[in-house]
Amino acid sequence: MQQNYEVKLEIFEGPMDLLLHLIRKNKVDIYDIPIALIMDQYLAYLDMMRSLNIDVAGEFLEIAATLAYIKSRLLVPRIGSDEEEQEEDPRMELVRPLLEYAKIREAAQTLADSLQLGRDVYVRNIPTEELWDLESGEEIAEVGLFELVSALHEVLKKAEPDEFMEMSAETMRFKDRINQLMEILAGVSSITFHELFAGQARKAEIILTFLAILEVVRLQMVRAFQHQPSGIIRLYLAVENGIATGD
Repeated sequence: MQQNYEVKLEIFEGPMDLLLHLIRKNKVDIYDIPIALIMDQYLAYLDMMRSLNIDVAGEFLEIAATLAYIKSRLLVPRIGSDEEEQEEDPRMELVRPLLEYAKIREAAQTLADSLQLGRDVYVRNIPTEELWDLESGEEIAEVGLFELVSALHEVLKKAEPDEFMEMSAETMRFKDRINQLMEILAGVSSITFHELFAGQARKAEIILTFLAILEVVRLQMVRAFQHQPSGIIRLYLAVENGIATGD
């Protein structure tokens, strides 16, 4: 008998984060955003997130509507040659809040880093540079939800199609898969994203493992870094022995 399953996670990155990710990925000027390209990629990400049972909040749909509205305005030819009568670039509707959000995000990260120093948590030192033979100009960057979704897309291309997505209650227990993941990471200094899916050919197994990865990253128990030239993502245990210690 077919067994349905659903695991929903709290989104830890929002629509503005997705837009900033797409702007960086496409290496475009934030003041000259190619709306059609960004909108197509934005909607593709929403489709992937829905297919993984990741909640797509109303804010994501609101930004999608904004992108569609700006695209429609750009398609309308501007009438008149008088500079005073020229309308403002419709894309500024998006650029201004994006710039403001980027500033707030940077300030929040700085504050979070300073508060982390006062927490009763043993944070592991993550020597990312030592795990890659970096050449001049190469970078290592911490990644989040959207980079991980892209990496999962590549894994799923190699997965066997599921006829009925049948899984037993034991193998489908989400907390058990999280515990398995933390045990793996506790035994190694780091592991690549793709290595975590070794031996998992079925789509249902892959998705469950991915959702477990998202949860531990969201809880800041695990951190993910990407080698920019190769695109390889490595995951590291972020706290000593996988637990926060305290009184």
